[in-house]
Amino acid sequence: MQPEHPPLEDEPTRWPVASSGDLHRDGWVVALREDHIRRPGHPEEEPFRRVVLEHPGAAVVLAVDEQERVLCLWQYRHAAGHRFVEIPAGLMDGDGEDPLDVAQRELAEEAGLAAAQWTHLVSTYASPGISAELAHLYLARDLSDVGRGDFEPEHEEAEMQAAWVPFDDLVEGVLAGRLCDAPLVIAILVAQARGLAGRSRPEAGKGT
Repeated sequence: MQPEHPPLEDEPTRWPVASSGDLHRDGWVVALREDHIRRPGHPEEEPFRRVVLEHPGAAVVLAVDEQERVLCLWQYRHAAGHRFVEIPAGLMDGDGEDPLDVAQRELAEEAGLAAAQWTHLVSTYASPGISAELAHLYLARDLSDVGRGDFEPEHEEAEMQAAWVPFDDLVEGVLAGRLCDAPLVIAILVAQARGLAGRSRPEAGKGT
């Protein structure tokens, strides 16, 4: 018989850090740090090196309209060499910013929309082997046009395209492997699993 597994939950913890130093830090929101750490309870072992990408975290918005369509963005990402189908997202680059405030700001800046109904879907670490980036994913409903204010897109965002896509088409694209942006994949599958969007949503189609 297999031994009982540890508690089925992620647990905050810190291993001892023998030394730490910056590899790159230029005042931007992201920096690269080198830590030398030890296993707890093994002070006799040599510290081993780990590189850490510091990141302030992000908020991501799955905006779904009354026709069960999702506001999607097509955006180039240089590091991955892809133009991804994404959903609105932004960095939590202000001191003490609330994730929901960031989500609301990004929905307005990237899509010119506001939402009267917000649901927290999940918070996830994108790549914990190298970064502590924590992304907070929200479902936004009851949408209205508010305009983008004085926000002026630049760089990659200046070439970004936006369009409404049926939720169930995105589920199909994710499961077929055609859509690979992690926040999009996670938001779509969590919303589907919780019955919050798509044809299986209890409220979908009411009044039609």
